Amino acid sequence: MNSEIRNITIIAHVDHGKTTLIDSLMKQSGSFRENEVVDERLMDSGELEKERGITILAKPASINWKNSRINIIDTPGHRDFAAEVERVLSMADGALLLIDSAEGVMPQTKFVLSKALKQGLKPIVIINKLDKPDQRADEVLDETFDLFVNLEANEEQLDFPVLYASGRSGWACEEINGERKNLHPLMDLIIKHVSPPMFDKSKPFAMLSTLLYPDSFLGRSLIGRISQGTAKANQNIKAIDLKGNKVDEGRLTKIFRYEGTKKVPIDTGEAGDIVVIAGLEKANVADTICDLDINVPILATPIDPPTMAIQITVNSSPLAGTEGSKLTSTQIRDRLISEAQNNVGISFSENDNKDSFEISGRGELMLEILLTQMRREGFELTVSPPKVLFKINDKGEKQEPIEEITLDLDEEFSSRIIDSMNRRKGKLIDLKDTGKNKKRLIFHAPTRGLMGYTSRFLTLTKGTGVINRIFHSYGNFEGDMDSRKNGALISMDKGKAVAFAIFNLQARGEMFITHNDPVYAGMIVGLTPKPGDLIINVMKGKKLTNMRTQGTDENVVLTPVRKMSIAEQLSILNTDEALEITPKSCRLRKLILDANERKKFEKSKS
Repeated sequence: MNSEIRNITIIAHVDHGKTTLIDSLMKQSGSFRENEVVDERLMDSGELEKERGITILAKPASINWKNSRINIIDTPGHRDFAAEVERVLSMADGALLLIDSAEGVMPQTKFVLSKALKQGLKPIVIINKLDKPDQRADEVLDETFDLFVNLEANEEQLDFPVLYASGRSGWACEEINGERKNLHPLMDLIIKHVSPPMFDKSKPFAMLSTLLYPDSFLGRSLIGRISQGTAKANQNIKAIDLKGNKVDEGRLTKIFRYEGTKKVPIDTGEAGDIVVIAGLEKANVADTICDLDINVPILATPIDPPTMAIQITVNSSPLAGTEGSKLTSTQIRDRLISEAQNNVGISFSENDNKDSFEISGRGELMLEILLTQMRREGFELTVSPPKVLFKINDKGEKQEPIEEITLDLDEEFSSRIIDSMNRRKGKLIDLKDTGKNKKRLIFHAPTRGLMGYTSRFLTLTKGTGVINRIFHSYGNFEGDMDSRKNGALISMDKGKAVAFAIFNLQARGEMFITHNDPVYAGMIVGLTPKPGDLIINVMKGKKLTNMRTQGTDENVVLTPVRKMSIAEQLSILNTDEALEITPKSCRLRKLILDANERKKFEKSKS
């Protein structure tokens, strides 16, 4: 038993204030010098994390408080990165469950709490953002208790302590109207409520690898909690998988511990502590890193399977190589393999020629984040429309992933949202009145029908609605789903688009390009309001004459182009289309660029 250590994880729905609370805890526990310049949302270290304000990778940190070291693990709040949360919980002895005082219990709250309760953790509930004008802390506490009961928490877990807090303002108190001074009550409660890790230091060294970070200086860095014994620098170790087979063997070159958010080298790591080790090249997440004498692996939580896949190939458009620096299938393959090794939520497969790769993940956001990172690294890719991964159950029936969707919106929009969800084979499970003319609708719907639905939902609610989705289960196949009804406007030739041509073609449908944008034959430059593709010429300039009089030319005014995310663009693709992604552009295109070849292919199919 290491009485000086407390290992806790912070779990919450996306944007309920986990990372901001950790910032305040670190500042108040003396983790920084008085004159040290500290970034906001310190734990969001990745470029995309800072931009989007979401946590993508779970990250440990530590603070010192009253002779104890508290190791804190920040977890992602978005459903697509749930694989990170599932693993991280195995490192913790306690959990802080953060709930927004206005939004209350949300889908991801339910998901992460159920995982924590199954691990036997006894959460501390923090009703956060109490300084919001629309806070309803009493109701939220009742909702939380109901949630614990619904998730079959035991009596110890139901007797959870509650604190009211504002992570941004840096205070916590035991009563709603209590003294709002600092976060000391929270740190004291962690020491009191969370049990110290109970492990045997006398046994041989063993730890479960929980997180993996590639490090340009150290190589593969594995993070985990030491389950037994002590780890010493330069000792010989091995890695075994879940079946007990040896994966790797080597020397423990470096051991680090977290002090604040910084890694500090140490000579010896003790049982119960969370450490970073280097020295193994093949060991992966869920492997047991241990002494050479140990042959029995530590049990690891099985990861939920992926539900969605995309096909990635080299960029084969006429504009290939004009914007990116990494173009070959070998470069793409190496990058995807390293991603699959470092991110257990993603799986990788390839065809026999090793020139087409399938990447599977838990949802649209996870796949979009990967594609965004790759384009920033200079890759050019062609990506197929996402496909849902089906399963066959014991009775031989086809099953598909079903999601639970929670929609918060103004009452006036509820009928049109219910109608739009019905068209996507959604079933209304619950309808609640949340006050102030607002409704909360809960649906179960197939993942197939929800691709790109977020932007449609925001349009229908005029940007005021909030949508949250989470994987629910595999359910019966719901039959054929309506595909995109709009036909594509396809460019006739290669060149640069001309404002005069676009202006005259705007009546045909929504255009995706503007003046001087490069186009090529087979590129989708817009959508028509009706079914059926149209081939158009967007490079047709105005015929010039040698007669010019002042004021005869009208100003050409083009409708602004709608900016779409990668996930939105993938969601509107038909099966015979693809998305070309480069560092500077995303272009929709037909898989077969030549119009005559497309016709031949269609005839051969029919």
